[in-house]
Amino acid sequence: MSKLSPKQKELWKRIQRILWEKWDPIGVYEKDSEWDDEYDSYVPHVFRLAIEGNDYIRIAASLTSTINQNIGLSASNNNEHDIKIAKLIVQAKEEILGK
Repeated sequence: MSKLSPKQKELWKRIQRILWEKWDPIGVYEKDSEWDDEYDSYVPHVFRLAIEGNDYIRIAASLTSTINQNIGLSASNNNEHDIKIAKLIVQAKEEILGK
């Protein structure tokens, strides 16, 4: 993360927060809990997808694949939750870095 511009670092941190607070496929987030790095290993890939301009469908597919292949849970393709999270990520990218 050290070679990122200040705005890219801001997006990185926003994606971390979105994955931790909103995505949370294993259900470990609690509102008053301290920051946890549970999903930080997935940030680099999601960040790259976002800055490369991938749409929310591609990002949602990646999130679903992560749940199924890396986390070991079952999630259906094009599920509403992952699409919602992907839209938040795209929105954050557009707010911070532009379209």
